[in-house]
Amino acid sequence: MKYTEEHEWLRVEGDLVVVGITEHAATQLGDVVFVELPETETMVAAGDEVVVIESVKAASDILAPVDGEIVAVNSKLVDNPGLVNEDPTGSAWFFKMKVDDLDVLDQFMDEDEYADLIG
Repeated sequence: MKYTEEHEWLRVEGDLVVVGITEHAATQLGDVVFVELPETETMVAAGDEVVVIESVKAASDILAPVDGEIVAVNSKLVDNPGLVNEDPTGSAWFFKMKVDDLDVLDQFMDEDEYADLIG
């Protein structure tokens, strides 16, 4: 997995990039009570707001880590937003993207670098 400074994780599955938030981010947010997901077939640019998360503490946005097309969303999160707290790096992924070149992920942190970031 790769990690962003915004506490998102990125995992390659075939030719897709799966995006979620880290356990650290889920803990910082507190109990997640609402998730708004993007539409599939949406083209996004790196830095675009793609997902809205609301918790008992705050509202937060998940940004597109790279340019690409949203090809799948995890609709389970709409009905069960608490899944983000229960399994943030597993079943609580937010969306899957198709990108032109997976090498773009080389710019992101690996697990050790991310661990250094969060201390």
